[in-house]
Amino acid sequence: MLIRMAWRNLWRRKRRTLITCMTVAIGLWVASTTLGIHDYSDLKMVNTSASMGFGHVSVEPLGYLNKPGFDKSFRAGVEMTAAILATPGVKGASPKIIGPGMIGTASKTVGGMLMGVDPAAEKPERNVFIRAIIEGSPFTASGASEVVIGRRLAERLNLKIGKKLVYTATDAKGEIVSDIARVRAIFKTGDENVDGGTILLPIGKLRGTLHFGPDDATVVSVHVGDERDADGVAADLKVRVGAPGVEVRTWRDTQPDLAGTIAMDKSFHRLFNTFIWLLVATGILDAMLMSVLERKHEMGLMMAVGTSPRTLFLLVLAESFLTAIVGLGIAIVMNLPWYWFMTTKGIDLSAMVPEGYGVSGVVVDPVIRMVLFKESVVRIVVTFFSLTLVAGLYPAFKAARVPPVETMKIV
Repeated sequence: MLIRMAWRNLWRRKRRTLITCMTVAIGLWVASTTLGIHDYSDLKMVNTSASMGFGHVSVEPLGYLNKPGFDKSFRAGVEMTAAILATPGVKGASPKIIGPGMIGTASKTVGGMLMGVDPAAEKPERNVFIRAIIEGSPFTASGASEVVIGRRLAERLNLKIGKKLVYTATDAKGEIVSDIARVRAIFKTGDENVDGGTILLPIGKLRGTLHFGPDDATVVSVHVGDERDADGVAADLKVRVGAPGVEVRTWRDTQPDLAGTIAMDKSFHRLFNTFIWLLVATGILDAMLMSVLERKHEMGLMMAVGTSPRTLFLLVLAESFLTAIVGLGIAIVMNLPWYWFMTTKGIDLSAMVPEGYGVSGVVVDPVIRMVLFKESVVRIVVTFFSLTLVAGLYPAFKAARVPPVETMKIV
């Protein structure tokens, strides 16, 4: 009975109700869009960062993160890899050898990063360098004297497919070692620093050059299905593969600049959404308060014939709640085609964004898309209805305190 009466009261002023509901719907649309774009952007950057070598979670020698080098390594055999892959949430794991070195030809030498990868374990979706190959093809043999280099490095050293280069590094014993490899492929990630100083080598060949053991690695990169599970997977791996001299890190440790950028972005997003929610709440408060003030005579009459203040209080709250329901329905109708467009096509800003534009060493996707996680949707809906009820409290309290005798004099 109360809900039916509240519903009828809403549509006594159809124009005001529709304007209020549209305000609510637009607020929800803006909030869900900004949250979806924010979540997609963070997810994309974290996944791209993870595919640059260290994964969402990494198993590495103690102290390696503070001073990466080939003097720190550990045995990452089949047993360890199997234990990692058996961990819930893990989608892939591969041993790597990553460290500084010199890369050169007969005419020029530059500093860079050497990365030894297992051709059998690396997949394009988990390795940005393989995914970004624009010329040639990835190596297939673990012991081949082949190398995959960045386009910028190829330009700096005047290298082409089939040409040879020399890489030099300090091995596990502290000795300077060198080897020759033939360029098999060239990649282009878009980041000039990465493309200008990174080379990929077969891990078997690099182990031999650096005098590593057959299973030695400097890091095992672990990829998870959902980057939000990284902390839980890391905690599980500490139990499964933890050992003296070995530590487990998440992407927040290996990419602190990116983690800081994302944290700051989240803070700004919360501030922006707070502003949006306040606008929505103000719209509902204004509409409900105007409705109560217009019906003071009516409410005084209702109280005079026996309606309790509690009933009037609940009636106004019900009107506020129904306004939220209608606004939510309109927002869903608005969001469904918009969400489909933003997830399948997106907005291409490549004409406005410089090529290779990145944040904290990670190239930003110029196509704006969005993704809404279940918990994000729940958070939006819960926040929305909570604010709706809070915004309706003052008008409801005002209605419950209407003095019957005085208000009945109002025409």
